[in-house]
Amino acid sequence: MEVDGAVVIEKVAGKSAVSRCFSKYPIKFIIPRKVGPSKTDAIWIYTLNYGGGIVSGDSISCELTVKDGCTAALTTQSSTKVYKSRGEERSEQLLEARIGSDALLAVLPDPVTCFATARYAQKQVFRVDSGSSLVLVDWFTSGRHGRGEIWEFNLFKSTNQIFLEDGHPLFFDTVLLEQGSTNSIIERMHGYQVIAMVVILGPRVKKVQDEVRENVKKMMSDQLYSPFTSTRGAQMNKNSDHLYAKPRIIASSSVFGPKGIGTVVRIAAMETETVYRFLQQQLASMEPLLGVPPYK
Repeated sequence: MEVDGAVVIEKVAGKSAVSRCFSKYPIKFIIPRKVGPSKTDAIWIYTLNYGGGIVSGDSISCELTVKDGCTAALTTQSSTKVYKSRGEERSEQLLEARIGSDALLAVLPDPVTCFATARYAQKQVFRVDSGSSLVLVDWFTSGRHGRGEIWEFNLFKSTNQIFLEDGHPLFFDTVLLEQGSTNSIIERMHGYQVIAMVVILGPRVKKVQDEVRENVKKMMSDQLYSPFTSTRGAQMNKNSDHLYAKPRIIASSSVFGPKGIGTVVRIAAMETETVYRFLQQQLASMEPLLGVPPYK
């Protein structure tokens, strides 16, 4: 299949290096010479959409290969904006990534923001070695608040698949939001404006997995048992006189794969900045691997 962009990272003189980089309209890859301390062995790849967004009919496909022992981070320069659709046309993005043994790929984008009437679908497929490590952040927001566009897009679909080297499926996940005839997306979201998922997999990020699971467990436990004084979204607890406000962020974590080799965290929040802070805090321990802390 013809692709619109491809990057290959492999060891050159003992350091991670870009051995191939290709992109064409409507995307561009930017690879800075240095991100963080020079002793850090990590390649950062920034993706840019021409015109600042994706329009109806765009179908973008990319390939990324991180060979044995290498470290790479794939990110965006800002939120991915999806403009309104024409009729039933939709915008599509496909990323296929291969991660070698003892290699690490961190996919750390800003959120997808769909404008009113937009139709958008993305699919990300990862093929991992038994010793591969992957950190994947996949998230989207309700729309342009300044224009009053809140969950007004027509379709958002995001599919993530992880396969082991022998082709055995390890992790499949799909989020689908589509305007229905009986109730709208905004009615189904109950006041939350951001949905996010974080996948953490593999031996090089085992410490991050353990920390995130403990932090999420503590955060939600503290929220569950602490009364709020705010009346925004408050509801009366049947067994007390306290008013409990709707949490500004809710999160859950679970493990997947053989012997729990992966962790998935699911998040819903009322503001984008709340999720940025969450990601900054939970992924801060990746700084030694990537040279800079994610989402700083």
